[in-house]
Amino acid sequence: MNFENLHLEVIRILSESNAERDLKLKKLCQFLSDSVPYYNWVGFYFANHETKTLHLGPYVGAETDHTVIPFGKGICGQVAESNANFVVPDVAAQDNYIACSFTVKSEIVVPLFVDGVNIGQIDIDSHVLDPFTEADERFLEFVNKEVAKLF
Repeated sequence: MNFENLHLEVIRILSESNAERDLKLKKLCQFLSDSVPYYNWVGFYFANHETKTLHLGPYVGAETDHTVIPFGKGICGQVAESNANFVVPDVAAQDNYIACSFTVKSEIVVPLFVDGVNIGQIDIDSHVLDPFTEADERFLEFVNKEVAKLF
């Protein structure tokens, strides 16, 4: 997958002057889901540091019951605490995984920083075992740097 080809469209979506932030993020989720064949669920979670919880933001994909996730719980909750990318090649091999759907085989979560503070993350589920590479990580870090400009 050549992610360089996607950079300009990410910037264009996030630069739309007539769109609210959540609409831009929803469009971005849709673009990522449409552009990368193994991105089957794409969404954002945002941190509430007082309650130590993550709250579901804009997303594209199957409905989820996981609208609030405590820090430390599941892959997303672990990223909220570690401030580091987390790539899970096979969710069945993870002890601290919150199952969303039996179709999800792998997951990647990349934290979103604004002024050095982890305010949330982009979360991507795949129906494919072990599809995520270092190129996905670098691309999603780029995406989050662009998203951070909205805050």
